[in-house]
Amino acid sequence: MTIKQTITYNDFEKVDIRVGKILTVEDFPKARKKAYKLLIDFGSEIGLKRSSAQIVDNYTKEELVGRLVLAVVNFVPKQIADFLSEVLVFGVNDKNNNVKLLCVDGEVELGKSVF
Repeated sequence: MTIKQTITYNDFEKVDIRVGKILTVEDFPKARKKAYKLLIDFGSEIGLKRSSAQIVDNYTKEELVGRLVLAVVNFVPKQIADFLSEVLVFGVNDKNNNVKLLCVDGEVELGKSVF
């Protein structure tokens, strides 16, 4: 894997990455690839946002509720089937090419920015 194009610190500052807590998880049968619909709380400043996540192979719905995740909150919303995904939750492929979430270790205030 090659390193992507170099960016400046100012470029990085344009990406708004925040901590959120997964409140609800629903099956998403209309998605082309197996996915869940997530409702995530980003605190009082940003509020509740929705996301589609292809994490079905590594997590049950019950395992996800209450988990603290990192997400980009300033992307233009993306229509996925009949669902509007408002944020991009961070993940990385495991050895089986299934997505593992990048999560926060310990309790932090919802909506806090990543730096």
